[in-house]
Amino acid sequence: MKKKPLDRLNKLIIFGLLTVFAVVSLLPLYWVFSTSLQLSSYQSQDMERPVSYVDSNPPKMYPMGIPLYFKHWGEAREAAKAGDAKEEEYHRDMMDHIVSNSFGSFKNLFKKHDVGKWFFNSIYIAVVVTIGILLIDSMAGYVLAKKKFPGRNLIFWIIISTMMIPGQVTLVPLFIMVGNLGLMDTHWALILPDLSMVFGVFLMRQFMYSIPDELLEAARMDGASEWRTFWTVVLPLARPGLAALGIFTFMNVWNSFLWPIIVLNTSELYTLPVGLKTLQDANLASFKLLMSGAAVAAIPMIIVFILFQRYFVKGLTLGGVKE
Repeated sequence: MKKKPLDRLNKLIIFGLLTVFAVVSLLPLYWVFSTSLQLSSYQSQDMERPVSYVDSNPPKMYPMGIPLYFKHWGEAREAAKAGDAKEEEYHRDMMDHIVSNSFGSFKNLFKKHDVGKWFFNSIYIAVVVTIGILLIDSMAGYVLAKKKFPGRNLIFWIIISTMMIPGQVTLVPLFIMVGNLGLMDTHWALILPDLSMVFGVFLMRQFMYSIPDELLEAARMDGASEWRTFWTVVLPLARPGLAALGIFTFMNVWNSFLWPIIVLNTSELYTLPVGLKTLQDANLASFKLLMSGAAVAAIPMIIVFILFQRYFVKGLTLGGVKE
């Protein structure tokens, strides 16, 4: 069927609005990376004093090192063609200075602070919690969706009702419980409480409903045990839901700040958000260094989302329509 001009116009307007919203949403992220790579000190032959583009007014919308690097690169080539070795050396030195100055904050971040250790702590805690939640919540969702027993729906709604309790309300009881277990100032204080994710139970239950009962019956008729049926039939079919839940969990744990800063006191045990907070307190004047830390924290999230974007979108769509 031939599309009407009005439909095309509506789609064009919607596409334009979505593009504007996307640009506005990505602007803070762009600003973080742009500032982290901005030149903090630059002085050429024709300048009386060095300038910093990090806190310039009006602000620079892109890293100034990029055009300045190619400017010196072109002038170095011209000097080389003219046989002016001194001028060529000057421009080569300026190119090295620009590269060093642009990426210097990242070097200082890992060399003078424990960012590498904090990064590792965040990665391994997020991975352990994500694997644990995927296993626990998928089993819970499978039981609540496919097993028939008295009180099944009541148990499900009791579990779901806990989502209405704000996390801040449970902070004190959780703090006392963790203290009584002797887990304070350990990574177990972060891992164990995060393994209970009610949203994951809800999401996986919705996905388990989409798996045909005939497949489960066929597996049982072939002699598969309950665990083998779950592991070899159910989990592969629930892959989109697992991917979506994995992304949600990883992002949630990676960005967690309030609980880690309450239970952790040792610098070596800090996660990246907590470590960056201490870095902020000690380096309020170094805006470029702070933005470099924020960029380091954002990179894993970007990679995870890009790698699992297909499953993420599919998971959200299917989870929204299944009963």
